[in-house]
Amino acid sequence: QLQLVESGGGLVQPGGSLRLSCAASGFTLVRYAIGWFRQAPGKEREGVSCISSNGGSTNYADSVKGRFTISRDNAKNTVYLQMNSLKPEDTAVYYCAAIRYYNCPGFSFEYDYWGQGTQVTVSS
Repeated sequence: QLQLVESGGGLVQPGGSLRLSCAASGFTLVRYAIGWFRQAPGKEREGVSCISSNGGSTNYADSVKGRFTISRDNAKNTVYLQMNSLKPEDTAVYYCAAIRYYNCPGFSFEYDYWGQGTQVTVSS
């Protein structure tokens, strides 16, 4: 069974940090660019960050630049999203998704596989 599983979400105070993980099973991520997306209640899903298949290229939404860092360990078949200086507006369900592209094609493309999401809540 091909699937992505996110973990690492939780409740954190403003200014705090979390690291999300996205682990693949049933297939290898080495040929896939990986994106992180989020969806807050009542809002549309938005792209947060993306990393190319070999990790050599990354991009970020303006709202998270300088605070979030995406990385990957292909040997562990896992992608990470380090989130620092978290703000209440970062509260959302975070999803990872895989698309069979070498480079990140853009958040509007149709990704091949999606995880089930992990909740991130930033609140005092």
